[in-house]
Amino acid sequence: MDNTSIWLMIIGVSIVSLTPRIFPVAFFSRYDFPAVVKEWLSFVAPAVLGGLTAVSILAPRGVIDISIQNIYIWAFLPTIVVAVKTKNLFITLLVGIGTMALIYNFFGM
Repeated sequence: MDNTSIWLMIIGVSIVSLTPRIFPVAFFSRYDFPAVVKEWLSFVAPAVLGGLTAVSILAPRGVIDISIQNIYIWAFLPTIVVAVKTKNLFITLLVGIGTMALIYNFFGM
């Protein structure tokens, strides 16, 4: 591949990647949505994050694994307890990372 092809590919991929992100903001920012639509849209991000989290924990290798050997479930349990009790993202992240570090280092999983 020559430099021109590489640059054209980078520019093309950038356009294809950024267009779906910029277009809705540029187009819909002019409109004021009804309260019902705004409320409905407020649930989209948590629902997507919840779905991604569930897949990462329950199917880390692409297949659902609800067993004692699934270390992600073991790390999730104390993390979710701390998240619900403290409602502090920083502490929750520390507990999740710390739990994974302990599982990897002390239990050799």
